[in-house]
Amino acid sequence: MYDKEARHIIEALRSGISSRAVGQYFSEARPKIMKEISDRLDMVCEQGKSGGMIISGKYGEGKTHLLNTVFNLAHSNHMVVSYISLSKETPMDKLYLVYEKIIRNTYLPQRKQPGFMFELEKLSAGSEVANEMLLYAAKQLETDKLYYLYRSYLRTEDADEKFLLQADLEGDFVANAPLKKIYRRIFNEPVKYNVNFTKTKYCGDYFSFMSHLFTQMGYHGWVILIDETELMGRLSKKARLNAYRNMAGFLLPEKCPESTFSMFALSASYQEDVIEGKHEYENLEEIYPQEQEPIKTVLDLLGKAPQLLPLTREEIHEVLYKIQDFHGKAYEWTPNLSLASLVDATQSGGYLLRTKIRSAIEFLDQLYLYGKAGKTTINELGEETFAEEVPLPEDF
Repeated sequence: MYDKEARHIIEALRSGISSRAVGQYFSEARPKIMKEISDRLDMVCEQGKSGGMIISGKYGEGKTHLLNTVFNLAHSNHMVVSYISLSKETPMDKLYLVYEKIIRNTYLPQRKQPGFMFELEKLSAGSEVANEMLLYAAKQLETDKLYYLYRSYLRTEDADEKFLLQADLEGDFVANAPLKKIYRRIFNEPVKYNVNFTKTKYCGDYFSFMSHLFTQMGYHGWVILIDETELMGRLSKKARLNAYRNMAGFLLPEKCPESTFSMFALSASYQEDVIEGKHEYENLEEIYPQEQEPIKTVLDLLGKAPQLLPLTREEIHEVLYKIQDFHGKAYEWTPNLSLASLVDATQSGGYLLRTKIRSAIEFLDQLYLYGKAGKTTINELGEETFAEEVPLPEDF
């Protein structure tokens, strides 16, 4: 019988869409940057030191694959992992939308499906972790909304209230009025905010609350992986600057939540096309002349982001050898060809890693089906563009 896992790997590679399974089996490439990332994860696990980094690369050169490899590495270190891609619906300048997407794509160690609320539901009022979280929410955050919300969540026995409060923790924020009503009903006392919560200003409280929760639940840290970061380049001028400001909360140690490591994957052309092409430093001087930090620091980090270099000849050979092995297991046959023949078959696919892989699979498909193969036909596709979106009224 064919190997189901091998079939999954081949089909994922054939589609050109990276996956966690692919990252698990193709993790030996780029040892230098993987060593740096591994060291950064160890700092989070062993010392609680938070931080983040940006990687850049050309289309098809393995940015998403690298993120999936980090995903597996983090899980092996007993860390919680969140993985999202930025999009029009999840723009980096709207942190509350990013939070909702992150929470809905959060994976506990060794779990294939996202979700952790079932663990939160196990915490009873009066437990050590619940009391610690209440104290943290009351004293360590910019606002105390989460204190009132989490205390109500722990005590309510009303299913509708429980659902509403849990939805808030997942990013579907409940308005202040209903929360105050729920709290008064349960505890017979009013809510007195020290600072009125608004999701546009204080969403960072939720990231801090969740990172503290994960450490209290015994996990070794929280890894946040964000792909397609170059889509910030399509935002309007002011929105891009606000997106950089939000990135600081994931990248700069003094601004990060506790025990977190964040990683952004970015197109290699972002420096030339957006930072230089759209004059981001001049925009910063124009819009925020008196408060340029931390935006300027993030712009510097974007410009200095290490670029993924093409794999070495030896690394490509190792990848192709594994593909040949997986293809044989996936379709129950023994590819009777030398590695050199498979390498030659990928030359017409161009220089991108993604197209080399797909060329190799097409070549193996033809050998498997017909006993011989002609020239592969995979072409290099995809070019990033950075046309701005029409600014919204709130951008002015």
